[in-house]
Amino acid sequence: MNNQVRALREAKGWSQGELAEQLAVSRQTVNAIETGKYDPSLPLAFRIARLFRKPIEAIFHPEA
Repeated sequence: MNNQVRALREAKGWSQGELAEQLAVSRQTVNAIETGKYDPSLPLAFRIARLFRKPIEAIFHPEA
């Protein structure tokens, strides 16, 4: 699954650690999501969407 997490995080000026803290996950989890090595659970995807004030579909896209 492709996602916009890195771009959204960088636009806010946050480090991976800062985003991880806000989402209550590890920095390694944020890195894995950003690099496409891990697809977040639905509850985590909703937390990410809420944090960035965007619909889930604007952040996560199925691979074409």
